[in-house]
Amino acid sequence: MIRKNKKALSVLALAASIAVTGFAAPHSHAESGEQTVNWTREQVSKIELNEDNTLPYTDISKLDKMAPGYHIWDTWPLMDRDGNTASVKGWKVIFALSAPNDVLPGKVHDIATIRYFYSKNGKDWTLGGELFPKGTALGQRQWAGSAMLDGDKIHAFYTATGPEGQPQLTYEQRIAAATGTMVADKDGVRFENWDKHRIILLPDGKYYQTVEQAKQGEGGGYAFRDPMWFKDPQTGKEYLLFEGNSGGTASQRQFKPEYAGSAEYLQQHPVPSGAVHANGNIGIAEVVGGDLNNIKLLPPLVEANYVNEELERPHVVVKDKKYYLFTDSHINKYAEGLGGPEGMYGFVSDTLIGGYKPLNGSGLVLANPSDNPYQAYSWLVTPELNVVGFAHFGDLGSMSIGDVGNQSPEFQFSHFGGTLAPTVKLSIDGDRTKIERILPQGWIK
Repeated sequence: MIRKNKKALSVLALAASIAVTGFAAPHSHAESGEQTVNWTREQVSKIELNEDNTLPYTDISKLDKMAPGYHIWDTWPLMDRDGNTASVKGWKVIFALSAPNDVLPGKVHDIATIRYFYSKNGKDWTLGGELFPKGTALGQRQWAGSAMLDGDKIHAFYTATGPEGQPQLTYEQRIAAATGTMVADKDGVRFENWDKHRIILLPDGKYYQTVEQAKQGEGGGYAFRDPMWFKDPQTGKEYLLFEGNSGGTASQRQFKPEYAGSAEYLQQHPVPSGAVHANGNIGIAEVVGGDLNNIKLLPPLVEANYVNEELERPHVVVKDKKYYLFTDSHINKYAEGLGGPEGMYGFVSDTLIGGYKPLNGSGLVLANPSDNPYQAYSWLVTPELNVVGFAHFGDLGSMSIGDVGNQSPEFQFSHFGGTLAPTVKLSIDGDRTKIERILPQGWIK
């Protein structure tokens, strides 16, 4: 929800800073040699829905329920250590957040559990069950992550949300991992012999906001979640990407001209002071020497200070020796004075770290149609450029997503998808992308 407009920041007060600082250039972290790029207000202002980025209307009421008895949403495939979609004895595997389908859609995140599915053809999926034995995963519930297969060992990364054992629901987020064994035979797939789950990453308060820092400001969100495995084909180094927020409290977050863009844009578009609450970023951590017990936080790849408060499920696809960094965001997560659709966004660079520029000028890669703005979400691009997402809310008319919880249970259930959406085939040419065609529901080629 867009916050009530407050007094705009004075352009005159920024003039001296503008003259010294410049605009939209990456700022370097000298102690690490890494670079962080700003996604600017000026770039976001160029967002425009067109035939290359707008999904066709989907009647989600006609989609097949992939897991009878369950809602499913955020989904990710099993990958091998090099980042390819894994296939073991002909079986492909996907994982998804899930909850019983008698739970109201707005409550599913409060009890989310990871379940897995397997398939020979990548279209017809069989529910395998819960990924982890009951009571072994960390957190009050588990949110999205990734899974990497090395031989017959599966390394599962996920978000442990809320401290386990506490009766009161909380939103503290930690990145957790566990290692097990994958068994595949003619009858299907199962996972066993899990080791003890462990927390592998926590926010540092400097580059990545802690939950305590987030609580010290009115408005804004909090995120430290969605770990995604990635191996850099150029260097062989291994990483985890994740969603975070820039460190510090709102009162410590000083506006910088490079958050806006060019001097001309800033002069014409003063920044509302309420935009301070938007501090989303895309984080990265190095798996030092390939040791999953030695993971080092690095400065973020992209920051969206004064622009957007949530850059969800970040992941990288390499094509033509370029790095394509994708992320998802909601309509109601833009900073005050900005707007954008429920969509998937992206950036491109010649290297994994540093130099990212928004795809298509604005960053928008695909979006729901304006007449069905919440029909799908949580998109993830596979190495084959197939985009997997889930069916969210359809045919809400003039309602916003925030209005849904005020409707009857019957209305909520009838308008909620809770299943995989049609897969989208994406094409990429340099810094431009295009929706090529729509594939069958839940298809992972």
